[in-house]
Amino acid sequence: MKKLAALTAALLLSAQTAGAQQVQTQMGAVSGVSEAGVTAFKGIPYAAPPLGENRWRAPQAPAAWVGVRAATSFAHDCAQAIFPPDAAPLETTPAEDCLYLNVWQPKVAAPGAKLPVMVWIHGGGFVNGGSSPGVYSGAQFARDGVVFVSLNYRLGRYGFFAHPALAGEGGGGNFGFLDQIAALKWVQANIAVFGGDPSHVTVFGESAGGMSVHMLLQSPLARGLFAQAIVESGGGRAGTLPMPTLAGAARAGAAFAPGLTADQLRALPEAQVTGNLQMGTMGQSGYSGPMVDGRTILGSPLEAAAAGLDAHVPVIIGTNSADGFPFVTDKAKIFAGFGADEAAARKLYDPAGTTDGLIVATATSADARMIEPARAVARALAGQQKVWLYRFAYSTGPYAAKLGGAPHASEIPYVMDTLAARKVQPAVAGEQAVATLTHRLWVNFAKTGQPDAAWPTATPNDTTVQVIDAAGAAHAEDPYTARLDFAATRAGAN
Repeated sequence: MKKLAALTAALLLSAQTAGAQQVQTQMGAVSGVSEAGVTAFKGIPYAAPPLGENRWRAPQAPAAWVGVRAATSFAHDCAQAIFPPDAAPLETTPAEDCLYLNVWQPKVAAPGAKLPVMVWIHGGGFVNGGSSPGVYSGAQFARDGVVFVSLNYRLGRYGFFAHPALAGEGGGGNFGFLDQIAALKWVQANIAVFGGDPSHVTVFGESAGGMSVHMLLQSPLARGLFAQAIVESGGGRAGTLPMPTLAGAARAGAAFAPGLTADQLRALPEAQVTGNLQMGTMGQSGYSGPMVDGRTILGSPLEAAAAGLDAHVPVIIGTNSADGFPFVTDKAKIFAGFGADEAAARKLYDPAGTTDGLIVATATSADARMIEPARAVARALAGQQKVWLYRFAYSTGPYAAKLGGAPHASEIPYVMDTLAARKVQPAVAGEQAVATLTHRLWVNFAKTGQPDAAWPTATPNDTTVQVIDAAGAAHAEDPYTARLDFAATRAGAN
């Protein structure tokens, strides 16, 4: 036993040596690729392949391996129908065998280092996305002294599914969320050998990833798996996602696969389960999405925060300045949708009657679905723990101008400091300074638990916000306050 302990200790120390290309995880050794003082380990399994009997079951432990596993390229992102307009296109071929994660390890100053850890959860409406896009690279966080982890989780009907035939197994559920929790457990068990501190983990995500962080904050299954959290454009009120009950999701599952047994469900071809479900079709697909299961989701993020159910950890939460989804751009139809509040809405969003319909559509949906809910959650948490509220307002290019601000997801390459990997827009003069600043705030939070000394925490009735734009980052009275108060009143807030 003493010899085994000594060997294990030696492996741990050698793995944390600066520039290490080989690391001994609990399941086996992995080798990565080093460049510019950063080593990337890609495609490490954190769970068994969710195939066959493992389809629509909680993630199972991965099998150990003998020898050194090459962790030099991304494994498959999770099965999905490709969404062509995606600003973060995948760099793999999606497949059902997808429960893998990636680690970027910084140059460690000395053996036994305990560096802060950041775990990224991608967005994509719970039907698209993956960890492979270039804008999600963790190299810049590792460069700045953070051990960075990104992960895949089951999507669409693979990740969020219930069916009467699964009643004997609990009925189904949020398997994608269980995957995220399993990945965080892997981090707790293994990140030390990469130089990371398992007690100093910050989990963060955007859009569906931000909604996932809301889930992790409230779920009892995730307690103790992270110490801090960042929610980027993750909604917060009950209307952000439909969130049916387990029974409601089972009805949707039965409509998709009527009369099938559990064995028949698990034998369905991957192409049939995937179908054409993606962000552009999900509204007409009958897909249930995440459901209130009493394990991972207890209720809406705002309800959980107000009830004191969230983990009492430091939180950054915020949105972008034009964080909306302009599905209807006819102003007459938009304002008619406000019913008795039509005149008030026109006064707030189109006082002169000359605002473009696309901008009105973006602003109204952004306030209702993203910006006001983020403020509401921040206020609810503020009486219980440290929380910082931000708005990313740096916008460039013709698309941003048409929407009236920084669009949904546009902050990601600035947070990650990966502007060079962006596919949808050429470089803009001066924008690197914004990326450097935004990235630094996220790194500071990971390292110290505070993004910036000049950025105060939110209060229960806050009307201020930290705005990040071309001028830098500054705390000020929120210019959207009147709009957000209106949205809160319509949402039934007190």
